[in-house]
Amino acid sequence: MERGVEWNFEPGLDRIAALMDLLGSPQHSYPVVHIAGTNGKSSTTRMIETLLRERNLRVGRFTSPHLVSMRERISVDGLPLSEERFAEVYEDIAPYLEMIDAQGRRLSFFETLTAMAFAAFADAPVDVAVIETGMGGSFDATNVADGTVAVITPISLDHVNYLGPDVETIAGEKAGIIKPGAIAVIAQQELPAAQVLMRRATEMGATVAREGLEFGVISRELAIGGQLLHLKGLKGTYEEIVLPLYGAYQAGNAACALAAVEALTGGDEPLDSELVRQAFLQMRSPGRLEVVRRGPTVLVDAAHNPAGMRATLDAVQESFDFAKLIGVVAVSEDKDVEGMLDLLEPLMDEIVVTRNSSPRSMDVDDLAALAEEIFGMDRVHQVERMDGAIDRAIGLVDSLGEFSGAGVLITGSVVTAGDARLLLRADEAQ
Repeated sequence: MERGVEWNFEPGLDRIAALMDLLGSPQHSYPVVHIAGTNGKSSTTRMIETLLRERNLRVGRFTSPHLVSMRERISVDGLPLSEERFAEVYEDIAPYLEMIDAQGRRLSFFETLTAMAFAAFADAPVDVAVIETGMGGSFDATNVADGTVAVITPISLDHVNYLGPDVETIAGEKAGIIKPGAIAVIAQQELPAAQVLMRRATEMGATVAREGLEFGVISRELAIGGQLLHLKGLKGTYEEIVLPLYGAYQAGNAACALAAVEALTGGDEPLDSELVRQAFLQMRSPGRLEVVRRGPTVLVDAAHNPAGMRATLDAVQESFDFAKLIGVVAVSEDKDVEGMLDLLEPLMDEIVVTRNSSPRSMDVDDLAALAEEIFGMDRVHQVERMDGAIDRAIGLVDSLGEFSGAGVLITGSVVTAGDARLLLRADEAQ
């Protein structure tokens, strides 16, 4: 698929809209739950999918970016498309791609994948599609769909070159997925973002459900392997929900997912409590504060901006009692690297800086120089390759002794998380 790189594109919906017209508008052949936001999109998307599948619905899920395989992005019945099916879907839409290209409007990598997802879901066919935006909202390729329910997860600064320099501007872009007459499920937000989202919802005549007001987390407590939640939904309360994920932010994601599914189902009756419990008990969110190894404990997390990193570190402190923590960090050069390192410094005893498999990965020498300014030279280790960096971090923990209580956190990017999961064979260990 020679469509350039994902992070280099011209914003706009004209190309993808023209392609959808040629394909017969597959994105309008099923209800859509559309998710935008800065952090928590993929976890919330997976939770919504799991809740809907527990209701015996056939669900299509589109997420981005992927951790290991591009096929992860397009899922039907809880499974990524097979290699054969992925190729078939591309071949089905290829003649139409060429028609748009011939008009001088070459479709991007992400637009192509988005079109493949919409086509695959229509062909399946699915009962409902759960669609995560790639970046932003208004001009994101996924926004050719009209979400019956629009979910906005927490908004913070990220992708400022494309989305704008402040939270208000970014919120305005992400608010674009709220369509006329939709139901807008809004996670807790900074006040400037909340005001922008509410203004858009009012303009669109959308019904608004806000975390902390119409729905939310009533209580949460630590449990083995995760947390025990008491959730207030839009139609009822749900007690003793075991969520096998860590952190207050995942509890908030769960509340948003529950409200989105309640909103989609219509009527006034609450969901079956046992169904909700079973769905959340199955929840997995690969690469999101995921334990990929024990002895020593190795965590992998995809945090790639300061807001996401802050949530991750709060969850680590709450859920893990590490006497020492060694970090493995590889980041994209266009991110707020200094902001993330500042947050990591108080919690990490030592840090191993490296690079991941992305061409955007920050040069190891540059990352080491930044880290040394914040951590001091004695606490920074520099390793060129990810596999070597993980080995170094585990070696540092092992040198402290079997009962040291030390652990490893690998973080800084979705690509970093994906590389680490592949190297540590996380999927095989599940």
